Amino acid sequence: MARDEGERVTEPAPASTDSLVPRDWDVPPRIRQRVGVQAGRQRAIVAEGHLLLVVHAPPQENEIARPARLFWRAVDGAWRASGPGTENGLRQLRDHLDTLEASILALDAKVDAATSAREFFEVLHAATPLHRTTRNLHRALHDARSEIEDRALLALRDEANDLERAAELLVGDARNGLEYTTARSAEEQARSAAEAAKAQHRLNLLAALFFPITAIGSILGINMKTGLEGSSPGYFWLVLAVALAIGFVIRGTLARRDD
Repeated sequence: MARDEGERVTEPAPASTDSLVPRDWDVPPRIRQRVGVQAGRQRAIVAEGHLLLVVHAPPQENEIARPARLFWRAVDGAWRASGPGTENGLRQLRDHLDTLEASILALDAKVDAATSAREFFEVLHAATPLHRTTRNLHRALHDARSEIEDRALLALRDEANDLERAAELLVGDARNGLEYTTARSAEEQARSAAEAAKAQHRLNLLAALFFPITAIGSILGINMKTGLEGSSPGYFWLVLAVALAIGFVIRGTLARRDD
């Protein structure tokens, strides 16, 4: 917060291109001099009983420059705002806080519905600048309330404090959800890798058991007579069924070992 003291100097107001402050506002020149063509950070400027609030609009996606609005409280307690609704400045300031609250509630609903790391990241990406905006707004209103005795300012400061807290919780929930989802995904991948390693180990055991037999048989070209060469084809299906049964027994034995 900036507080300027001293006598008010009578001088012509600067051109509108030199300051964001509207030319028809009868603010002290020292306040007008503190605001350039860009708003800068959110802040409260007090001089000679006048208050000028510089606030930022709610952040938008892929936004480079943050639009700003100015709220002027004159010595007599009258409020004005830049942009639409200039005459009812206090109402516009309350609407500004309501817009921030609506943005927080919308993102909070997205956190509750999020199930993937991407969804949590999108909420966190939007909630982080929103939290920064509400924090700086609360600071500006707190500084203004410290210098200006106004019940309306007191209520707005308390509301901004609640918004900052809600935005902080929103960021925390989104970050926790992202970290939990990432950890759960890593855990599932580790479990799948462990199961694949077990399956590979079982395959290696089976290969080690039958590899010598198949290798020696292939090298020596063993083709022994079994006496079944001229038998009925039914023997073939019988041997096939026995081999499948043995395979299922081995498979069940390995599965029980894994459990």
